Amino acid sequence: MVDSWVNSAERIGADLHLELSGPGGRRAALIQALREAVRSGRLAPGTRLPPYRSLAADLGVARNTVADAYAELVAEGWLTARQGSGTRVAERAEPLRHAERVPEKTPPRARGPRHDLRQGTPDASAFPRAAWSAAYRRALQAAPSEAFGPGDPAGRRELREALTDYLARARGVRTEPDRIVICSGFAHALRLLFGQGGGGVLRGPLAVEAYGLDFHRGLLAAAGVRTVPLALDEHGARVAELGRERATLLTPAHQFPTGGPLHPERRAAVIDWARARGAVVLEDDYDGEFRYDRRPVGALQGLDPERVIHIGSVSKSLSPALRLGWMVLPERYVGPVLAAKGEREAWASVPDQLALADFVLSGSYDRHVRRMRQSYRRRRDRLVAALAAHAPHIEVTGIAAGLHAVLRLPPGTERSAVKAAAWQGVALDGLAAFRHPQTRMPAADGLVVGYATPPEHAYGAALEALCGVLPPG
Repeated sequence: MVDSWVNSAERIGADLHLELSGPGGRRAALIQALREAVRSGRLAPGTRLPPYRSLAADLGVARNTVADAYAELVAEGWLTARQGSGTRVAERAEPLRHAERVPEKTPPRARGPRHDLRQGTPDASAFPRAAWSAAYRRALQAAPSEAFGPGDPAGRRELREALTDYLARARGVRTEPDRIVICSGFAHALRLLFGQGGGGVLRGPLAVEAYGLDFHRGLLAAAGVRTVPLALDEHGARVAELGRERATLLTPAHQFPTGGPLHPERRAAVIDWARARGAVVLEDDYDGEFRYDRRPVGALQGLDPERVIHIGSVSKSLSPALRLGWMVLPERYVGPVLAAKGEREAWASVPDQLALADFVLSGSYDRHVRRMRQSYRRRRDRLVAALAAHAPHIEVTGIAAGLHAVLRLPPGTERSAVKAAAWQGVALDGLAAFRHPQTRMPAADGLVVGYATPPEHAYGAALEALCGVLPPG
């Protein structure tokens, strides 16, 4: 009988009688042997496979070889892995009759993502449509006629005045309207500051954190800017490594993506470095409004407005669809940045600027941020609880603030976990995707999980799917 081989081991898979042969090494041979055992019915649906160590000892291979093979087959849908129940043959993995067998070279097809847990995006379904519409109507009714003519490269003064008050109150920024330039987001700010081919307001080399957005590094590389990675630890960027660079780009309130604020001593040290070198610090304040378990960390700019360029946007607090951001500039950079924008630059929409000014001044922005802070904190707590219940061996970090968390994985498991997630319809990022290619900092395996992204009604299913693709302990 097909299942007698399995039943003799009480469906535990204690002795798999696998023959490892063929090209591609031991890992590929093990994957091929397990696939064939499932396909032929020798391993029936629901069969529990041996632990990594046991099978590795039986076959005379490394434990990581077995772990990688199991993870690969979980990713392809042949196996399932659940905390507490081990690794089993998937219930849907029906044995094929001879006529149904397909060539081994035909790979299974991945489904599109059903659960979006990518970082960087707020819950789009929570956009405050009614409040924003009301602000937009009020702004259009109150706008002077000249607002619909040629604009000011600095942006509408109404918005710059509103931001001056808001940033001072909420983020500790010291500025005035004439030192704020409106842009369409952080990437636009980088383009204005560094230009193309080294012809921008600032020049490299630029020190950056060892982990950050590859997209930003790509923009800088396209502008001819060499980036120098700064190692990270539990206190943030190691700013003592700064040398002869002309500027540094930091996320001091909440390091992206690893989490945690820049230590107070390092905040002071980077300002001292900028003063001594005549350099400037670029502060990416990408999610400064969202703090959960501690008091908000004020903007680094407040320590020295002449040495820090503070950059923010509404991409996380409202929506990335609103292309609205701002640069708070030292006085000496205002003129050069405006010149870089030019007289006919594709500026942020004037009606949107006016609407945001009203949204801030009316208190609607504060109310929305408070509501979303509570919502995202609940989501974060649900993520932590789900991991504690289903994957207690997984450490979750960077959760005191922001819209994402980092799940620390056992060494050597990140790649297979990302692949497993993709095959199970879960979109997320591995920590390696954010690593500077030239850093000497030791690599760490992990997943960057954006818990703000799914709509509320889909969040529970997204968490369940996430827990189902994590490597077993």
